[in-house]
Amino acid sequence: MRYGSVTAVEQVSFNAHAGRVTVILGPNGAGKTSTIEACEGFRSVTAGSVRVLGLDPQRDRKQLNKRIGVMLQDGGIYPTARVGEVVAHYCSLYGKGVVATEVIKTVGLDHRTKSTWKKLSGGEQQRLSLALALTARPEVAFLDEPTSGVDVNGRDMIRAVIKDLASTGCAVVLATHELDEAERCADDVVIFHQAKIVANGSLESIRSQSYEIRFRSGIAFDVAALAKYLDFPIQNLGEEYVIMGTADAAVIGKFSEWMSFHGADIRDLRAGAQRLEDIFRRLTTGGVQ
Repeated sequence: MRYGSVTAVEQVSFNAHAGRVTVILGPNGAGKTSTIEACEGFRSVTAGSVRVLGLDPQRDRKQLNKRIGVMLQDGGIYPTARVGEVVAHYCSLYGKGVVATEVIKTVGLDHRTKSTWKKLSGGEQQRLSLALALTARPEVAFLDEPTSGVDVNGRDMIRAVIKDLASTGCAVVLATHELDEAERCADDVVIFHQAKIVANGSLESIRSQSYEIRFRSGIAFDVAALAKYLDFPIQNLGEEYVIMGTADAAVIGKFSEWMSFHGADIRDLRAGAQRLEDIFRRLTTGGVQ
C-alpha cells in the first residue's frame, strides 16, 4: 500500500484462522492499521490481494459486510445516540437474531441503556463499540484497541468476550499497543515494523525462539569474558544482565561455576522464554530489554 511516495505496507502476508485470536502489533506508522483497514474494505491496496472469508473486501463488500464485525478505535457513532437505541438499530440492520438487551448486558452497559454516546466514559464508549461489532454475529471480528481506556474489571470482561467469540469459531483479529494485553489474549501474533512483518506465528512458537537467562549480581565481573566462555551474547541492562538465546540447565551450571570462580554472586536468577514485550522491543528497536 502506497500513499504517494510513501510505502505504508510492503509485501506483507499472513493468515488469521477461525477459532483463534490473531493479535496485530507494531509501532505507530508500521503499517498495521493500513493493513487491517484493507481487510475491512476501508482502503484499497496498491498491489497484491486480500481475501476475507474467500471474498475481496472491495469487490464483494456488500456480501462481506454481512459476515464481519468491526470495532473502530474511536468514532463511528452519533454523539447523541442512546446505547439501547443504537444497539437495537444495528441488530435490526444485520438481522442475525441477536437480541440488543443481551448484547448490552454482555458488555456490561445494561445500566446505561438510556445514556447517550457523548455521556459515556472512554471505557464505556469502547464497550459500546464492541457491542456493535457483536451484533453482526461475526465470522471474522476486527477489533481495534478494544481495551484502550478501559478499567481493570472492564478489561476482564472484554477478554472474556474475545475468548467466547473465538470459541464459537470466529476469527478474531485484534490490534493493540498494549503488549501485556496481547500476551493474555493472543493465540497467534503478527508484528509489523517499518511496513513489513518481522514476526508471524503462534505466541508459543515466537516465544520459544527467544530463550534467555536473567540475573543480577552485586559484584562487578567481566561481561565479555563470561560471554566468550559461555558462547552466548550477554546484554548489560544496568542492574540486570541477560544471557541471550538459551535457558539450558547445562549453560546455567557453567555460568554458576564461572561466577563462583571469579567471586561474583548471582541474584534473582530466572530462565525461560522471553516475554512478548521483550521480543517486540528487540524486533522493533534493535535493542534488548
